[in-house]
Amino acid sequence: MASASKTNPWLVYRAKAAAKLRLFCFPYAGGGARSYQSWDKTLPAAIEVFAIQYPGREGRLFEEPYSEPRPLVAAIQEAILPFLDRPFAFSGHSMGGILAFEVARNLRRDNGLSPVHLFVTGCGDPQRREERHTSDLSDAELIEELKRFNGAPAEILENLELMHIMLPYIRADFKVCEKYVYTPEAPLSCPITAVGGLQDTDVTTERLAGWRRETSGQFSLRMVPGNHFFLQTAQPLILQTIARTLDRYL
Repeated sequence: MASASKTNPWLVYRAKAAAKLRLFCFPYAGGGARSYQSWDKTLPAAIEVFAIQYPGREGRLFEEPYSEPRPLVAAIQEAILPFLDRPFAFSGHSMGGILAFEVARNLRRDNGLSPVHLFVTGCGDPQRREERHTSDLSDAELIEELKRFNGAPAEILENLELMHIMLPYIRADFKVCEKYVYTPEAPLSCPITAVGGLQDTDVTTERLAGWRRETSGQFSLRMVPGNHFFLQTAQPLILQTIARTLDRYL
């Protein structure tokens, strides 16, 4: 995938002449656009992949990360709006699923727009959020929590110099999750597909099934092998599901 442009650092993508639909991908807490770098090559040429790049990581390392959900959602909405001139879909993992959902609701309310489909992976439904205060942990405790989630290789988590750079934006992302408050609205009209990991002890099938309440359209639930970060280990299955689902819109 190409680098984020200087005029719009929020998006990392490679333009495709044959594209008929744009897929906007929302990374998990602590993640960046690089999480989706292989999707562009794997998905059909008719699907143009746009990875959201949050401030504070990768190419935006020296920018202040967001620690509040509402301003972050509004900023993403503004950044992607010029690119919604053709059919589009959203996919978000963990924290990214909640952000994708809220951006979709903002677009409906403010712009009269809707994704053709919403994919949420490793993300429990927005109405039942767990009370956690991970952002308040010490650096050592936070690193241990990240090890529990298996969200990064051990060599990265044990590199204190690297973690000194990463922990501020990881902590900010956890604050975004902790401060999120669900506001009741009418269900989205677009179909929702929820995907979970069979070995994910944090996001259960019951929590995934709760997404059914958030759409007046079709809802589907699929479980794949893996823990909370099956986004990487079960990537072929996820991309297969996305490609087959979006084929009807191409």
